[in-house]
Amino acid sequence: MNTNDILYKIQKSLKLSKKEILKTYELEGYNMSDEHLDTLLKKRQDKGFKTCSYEELGLFLDGLVTLKRGPSPKKPSDDEAVELTNNLILKKLRIALELKEPETEIIFGLGEVSLSKQELKSLFRKETHKNFKACSDELFNAFLDGLDEFYYVGEVE
Repeated sequence: MNTNDILYKIQKSLKLSKKEILKTYELEGYNMSDEHLDTLLKKRQDKGFKTCSYEELGLFLDGLVTLKRGPSPKKPSDDEAVELTNNLILKKLRIALELKEPETEIIFGLGEVSLSKQELKSLFRKETHKNFKACSDELFNAFLDGLDEFYYVGEVE
């Protein structure tokens, strides 16, 4: 999945305002301009579209964790680069949104994916663990679709 789609879907699902997104970057010490954020949230076919780098997406996710949960007392060192995978994005979203196993299961269900408890746990294991399972783009997309449904607030009459 492309980084812009991930950023857009998270923003839409969680109903984050541009101001809140800019704050997530600010919390990570990244100077994101209003104009640049606009280019990242555009569709690929729109004029002025710019690709969201993996670094920008990673900083957004880290900032989202800080925004939702507060600063971490044991922040990892910034020296080591970490590859941003679907599994890592899932972990960061689960931490930021304080999702427990039942909520995560519901979200996948809303995305029309049924996972056993063991399959679900395997997505959050370390890559070196024997029961680790890589999260495919299809599975990750189903999670994002379910997340949108999970946080959907219908029209109030």
